[in-house]
Amino acid sequence: MHIAPIRKLAGKVSVLLTLCLVLLCAVVSASPAQKANETPPPGKVDQLLKLMADPDVKAWIATKGASSFAAEEPAVPTANDVMGWSNTIRAHLRGLGQAVPAVPAEFSQARSTIMTEINGRRPGAILVLFAAFAGLGFGAEFACRRILGRAHRQMAAPSTIEGSHARHHVIGRSVFTAIAPLVVFAFASVGAFHAFTWPPLLAMLVLPMLVALIAWRVIMQITAILLGTDRSRVNDSSEVPARLIPMDDAAAAFWYRRVAYFAGIFFTGWTAAALMTALNFSPNVKSLIIYVLGLGLLAVALETVWNRPEAPIASRAYRVKEWLLTLYLCLLWLLWVAGTSGALWVGIYVLILPPILRTTSTIVKSFFSGPDDTTAKPRNPVFEVLIERGARVVIIALAAAWLAAVIRLRASGLMEDEAASRMIRGVLGGIVVLLAADLIWHMAKGLINQRIERARTEGGDEAALARSGRLMTLLPILRNFLAVLIAVLAVLMVLSGLGVAIGPLIAGAGIFGVAIGFGSQSLVRDIISGIFYMTDDAFRVGEYIKSGTYMGTVESFGIRSVKLRHHRGPIFTVPFGTLGAVQNMSRDWVIDKFLISVNFDADLVKVKKLVKGVGAELLEDEELGPYIIETVKMKGVEAFSDYGINLSFAVMTKPGHQSSIRRRAYAMIREAFALNGIGFASPTVQVAGGEDHAAGAVAAASDTITRKKAAEAKLKLVEGES
Repeated sequence: MHIAPIRKLAGKVSVLLTLCLVLLCAVVSASPAQKANETPPPGKVDQLLKLMADPDVKAWIATKGASSFAAEEPAVPTANDVMGWSNTIRAHLRGLGQAVPAVPAEFSQARSTIMTEINGRRPGAILVLFAAFAGLGFGAEFACRRILGRAHRQMAAPSTIEGSHARHHVIGRSVFTAIAPLVVFAFASVGAFHAFTWPPLLAMLVLPMLVALIAWRVIMQITAILLGTDRSRVNDSSEVPARLIPMDDAAAAFWYRRVAYFAGIFFTGWTAAALMTALNFSPNVKSLIIYVLGLGLLAVALETVWNRPEAPIASRAYRVKEWLLTLYLCLLWLLWVAGTSGALWVGIYVLILPPILRTTSTIVKSFFSGPDDTTAKPRNPVFEVLIERGARVVIIALAAAWLAAVIRLRASGLMEDEAASRMIRGVLGGIVVLLAADLIWHMAKGLINQRIERARTEGGDEAALARSGRLMTLLPILRNFLAVLIAVLAVLMVLSGLGVAIGPLIAGAGIFGVAIGFGSQSLVRDIISGIFYMTDDAFRVGEYIKSGTYMGTVESFGIRSVKLRHHRGPIFTVPFGTLGAVQNMSRDWVIDKFLISVNFDADLVKVKKLVKGVGAELLEDEELGPYIIETVKMKGVEAFSDYGINLSFAVMTKPGHQSSIRRRAYAMIREAFALNGIGFASPTVQVAGGEDHAAGAVAAASDTITRKKAAEAKLKLVEGES
């Protein structure tokens, strides 16, 4: 590690900590000065106090004045309340300042207490005892790891599982091999400690240290699993630990070390608090020592902010964000020292809850994904949604419950106020309702999306395909309807929990809805028409329909309209109310008819045989044969034209393939007619008479053509001039 960045960071941190300590000293020193400047109350104040102590005055206030005072009590905090909070904070800080010279005496008294209560043992004996039981736990853990490693080597085989199964297997084995030895360590150390009879004070001193050690090691093992830094189980195997939070090795090592430092300092402070409580330290001294240890937490947090590896290119905005985070962390430490637990926890939640929720989603997605990013979607997205949203619900619910407990403990006077208590319960209940609504919505959306995807990819007979098309049509509408319904119900429940009367709101919404209905009859007509179209199964997504001047393939539905993609590219958005009668050209089968004109001298029997052969060849075609229901047949003579005989042909195909089959039939019929001397009818002019008469007719025809071209040229000239 370079020395210059460390010095630079240490300078910044020292400046901030110095400012914090200066502010604390200023507040602590201001309180005695204010107390010294207090003067005795004037004589009128003494008379007022004596009158207030009179029994008659007390009775009058209790019977007549109490109601008026209660009616005039403001619902919002007054200046006196603010001064009370300020005085409480000042008293707390003043107690911390007075506890500084009492720290050596408290430690001396604690040493005397230990020697008195534990048969004259020195404090060092407690550490020796703790080390002995911890060593016993480490020995049992080492034996457990050896047994698990031997079993793993015996059961190891070349892995043939690919995809998410192998990842789940690796993660499950990682969790088991990491947590099982720690469970053995806990049972061996704590269980062995409880197997003996100890003095009460000794048990209260050793047991917290063992519990803190176990908790710290569990957190570090979980962190190693999440970051993929647990290399202890990778011995002679080529297996690499799964990393649930995507990052590189350097970032994983950085965050693992910072979690280790932060958790170590935190559990050290927790253990110190438990030991000082057992040794009867005064509350002010205990708080002072805990706050000093909290400086270590603040230092680790600031160092993490300034050295985290997320931004390789340091921009000005990123540096501003670093300074804002630094000031925010210092403010949280000051709130903690000031004793404002409610504001402290709110600030902590604002800082850590969003990253925790994002990390939870990342972990769940990484757990259900394959070994790389190119794998397919998870097999069970509903279960993934349930796990992800369930974890988010548990995290937020625990945070809300802890905040409620802190507020209830720190603000018992506020909880005695019925309005404030109802408001707090309403807010907490609203959080629970919103979380439940979010979970229900994402589960329903996951189920619907899964069914839509299955309907889009599954095959089968025509009935199954028709059912899949109908599901693809109706399920998106159901998904939108559920979203609106769940949102409306959740909002109404939250408002009801906050004490808002939702009855008039619902009635007003009904009246407003009626007014909107009268004012937008076309919109209502479109929506109702769409419902009946869906009920009648008039068309589905992917079908080609025609209604009036609109035609195209159905692409999607809305609440009031349908989108049609024309075969030339344009898309029509047609309201349901204007559709009218719908021609569905994609259901069941299609009969395509076409005409071919042949010469008058053509052999019709031969033509029919040739067309029959063409139909047989079409049925044997690998590309078009499966789409033909009834092959091409000649129906007979349709009419006699001026130049030949019009023959009618027909073919029955599956919807959407009639054009391709008709084009192929045209080409094959032409080829068959050419090989067998069947001529197509074409306009001809026959001229009768001698050569002179014929030459005259030709000259007359040429003259007619010349005059016609001259007339067309003159017409174009006139149009150009106009």
